Amino acid sequence: MSQIALQYEALERTPISEAPFRHVVVPNFVREEDLQTLINLMPAMRSGGSFPPEGLSLHPTVKALTRELQGPKLKKIVADKFGLEIEKSPSMLTLRGRTREKDGRIHRDSEAKLVTILLYLNPESAAWSAQEGCLRLLNGPDDIEDYDVEVKPAHGTLLIFPNGPKTWHGHRQYVGPRYTIQLNYMATNNKARYELRRHRLSALFKRLSFAR
Repeated sequence: MSQIALQYEALERTPISEAPFRHVVVPNFVREEDLQTLINLMPAMRSGGSFPPEGLSLHPTVKALTRELQGPKLKKIVADKFGLEIEKSPSMLTLRGRTREKDGRIHRDSEAKLVTILLYLNPESAAWSAQEGCLRLLNGPDDIEDYDVEVKPAHGTLLIFPNGPKTWHGHRQYVGPRYTIQLNYMATNNKARYELRRHRLSALFKRLSFAR
């Protein structure tokens, strides 16, 4: 398998949800028949944190997926669906393979990130059934239990939301494997340029570290 068939039509027909903030959730954006094969091809990430794809040794299928996600088709669908002018916005993509004790704390994404896109590449798990590691879209910054939507990080689910002053999210503590691809469409201000430069430096450092 060299190419994953992403379910763009499902994204196009899924309506925007307004509570607690504008977002869309698309289960099986990666089909179940492709998911396990893709999971088996994901790179080993034994430490937590985000990894730029340039800092990892990616299987050609995974590399093709990261390029596809950063392509014009997804960006146009997101722009049209949410009414955003992001045609000239640069993209920043990272991969995560493990979740640590400190991860999942309530936060909003940086103002440099105009849109956050999360693609979850995990099988069903007892942890998800126990609501551990499931991303919650929150009503405010103070209580992880005060949520409107909970997204299980499994089954090739896609989550998209434009960032704003009330886009609080987080999850109950979970420690263990949890594959996520995060894509952001970035602003073009100084803060965004700084984040993109840091992203490129991180890719270089991690590539050199793995080469040792």
